[in-house]
Amino acid sequence: MAVCEISGKGKMYGHNVSFSQRHTRKVFKPNVSKRTLIIDGKKVKCNISTSALRTLKKKGIVDSPKAKANK
Repeated sequence: MAVCEISGKGKMYGHNVSFSQRHTRKVFKPNVSKRTLIIDGKKVKCNISTSALRTLKKKGIVDSPKAKANK
């Protein structure tokens, strides 16, 4: 099951609603990818959602590859 190890995001349940207003069950899954992050100079493999990855890059906790290329 796809769960973000940092933010704890997991699957959510809801309904698909068609034009005729029929409700069918649906599972909303988070966008989770397996990444190798460099945190404090150490390589760490983890499942992380893309929104959490963006937040870590914004806060400066994780270095982005583009930032390294520009240096």
